[in-house]
Amino acid sequence: MRKVVLVTGGGRGIGAATCVLAAQKGWDVAVNYAANAEAAQQVVKQIQATGARAIAVQADVADEAQVLAMFKRVKAELGPMQGLVNNAGVIDVYARLDEMSMARWRRMFDINVLGSMLCAREAILQMSTKHGGQGGSIVNLSSAASRLGAASQYLDYAAAKGAIDSFTLGLAKEVAGEGIRVNAIRPGLIDTEIHASGGLPNRVKDLEHLVPAKRGGTAMEVAQAIVWLLSEDASYTTMSLIDVSGAR
Repeated sequence: MRKVVLVTGGGRGIGAATCVLAAQKGWDVAVNYAANAEAAQQVVKQIQATGARAIAVQADVADEAQVLAMFKRVKAELGPMQGLVNNAGVIDVYARLDEMSMARWRRMFDINVLGSMLCAREAILQMSTKHGGQGGSIVNLSSAASRLGAASQYLDYAAAKGAIDSFTLGLAKEVAGEGIRVNAIRPGLIDTEIHASGGLPNRVKDLEHLVPAKRGGTAMEVAQAIVWLLSEDASYTTMSLIDVSGAR
C-alpha cells in the first residue's frame, strides 16, 4: 500500500521537485499551494504520470482554519498521512533590521514558523501511535541562513529558520517514542524562484563564487535529501539537521 505525504508549498521550486520525486519513490502526494492553482495542477499532472495518486489543495499555512480543512480533505481523499514536508515559506526584500517593519516580521514568522508548527501538530494527530496512527516522518525546511545569520539581507528569515531548527530538535524528542521521526533540511544557495520574489532573480549566479563547491544547488538535489528522510531508508534518523549547501 502506498503511503501518503503532504508537501506544503508544493507548486514550485523545492516543493515541486519533492512532490514528483516522492511519487516516483512510491508515495501518493497532496500538493499544497497558497495562490497559484495552475502551477500546483501542473505538478499533480506530473505525479499522476508516474502512476501515483495526487491532489492539489489550497491553504495558507498561517491560517488555522484553512490548515484544518486541508488536513481533513487530504485524509478523506488520499487516506491518513505518513509523511509531511513543511516546505512552504517566504522571504522579503534585502533590508537591515532597522529598515524592517513589524508587519514584515509577523508575515515572516506566521508563515515560516507558526505555519510549520501548525501543520506538524495536525500531522502528529494522524501519525502518532498515541493517537492510533501508524507512525511517519516530518521533514522541516530550514536554511543555511539559520547558522549564517543573513546579516544586512534576510535577518528576519534567518531568525525564523533558526526557530525551525530548535523546533525540529525538540519535536523529534517529543514524538520519538510514538513512531514519528522529525528532521530538517538546511538548503544553501539553491536555484529556485524564491530569489525573484525577494527582488534578486540572479542571486544564485551572483553569489555562487562564495560557495566552496563553486556552484548553486538545484531543487532536485534538495528533494533527494528530503525524500530519503521520508523513507524507511532513514528509519533510525531523527533529530537531524542536514545541510545541503555545497559546504557554504
